[in-house]
Amino acid sequence: MIDIHPAGARHAVIWLHGLGDSGAGLAPLVEALALPADLPIRHLLPDAPERPITINMGYKMRGWYDIKSFDDPADRAVEAHVRESATRIAALLSQLVAEGFAPGNIVLAGFSQGGVIASFTALSYPATLAGLLCMSTYLAAPDRLVEEMSEAARALPICYMHGIYDDVVPLSMGWDAKQRLEAAGLALAWHEYPMRHEICRPQLADIRAWLLARLAP
Repeated sequence: MIDIHPAGARHAVIWLHGLGDSGAGLAPLVEALALPADLPIRHLLPDAPERPITINMGYKMRGWYDIKSFDDPADRAVEAHVRESATRIAALLSQLVAEGFAPGNIVLAGFSQGGVIASFTALSYPATLAGLLCMSTYLAAPDRLVEEMSEAARALPICYMHGIYDDVVPLSMGWDAKQRLEAAGLALAWHEYPMRHEICRPQLADIRAWLLARLAP
């Protein structure tokens, strides 16, 4: 795990990477945001475990969960793996709180698979976080996720971002997540970009502005 911990940091962001990537793969994103030096923020970029991924012929790679098929939504995220990973990230949140970071000063962010885990973790966490940022992602076990949502999550600031031309996680899956969360009574910001399954330069400005609105004093 990469842990960027500037002196005096009272705010933190946990960044969760996508399938086959690593925490180091998201480090350039953190640098590109060019967040102000007078607002020291701790950035934690954990690595998913290596596991066989069914859709990739069973090859082992870093993944927060296995994907058995793209055809059936239930096979797109093995729920047992999702829960294992969410438990791990919840433990990381609790570790930060034990170190003195208030839950309201911690943002959970994720891209693709990482966004799935970020959502599953933040929406069930017993304290309200500073925000949930989900990029090019979807919901795993959405019915159960909504059923298990904590009361604290109802005040959670949420932002979803998605590429119009995403051919890995179709835009419709992001819209489905948005509509389900709104139906559950949650409010969220939504951004679309003319991109595929990636993070584009115009998106960086929106991420930066949203983070600063959540974390600035």
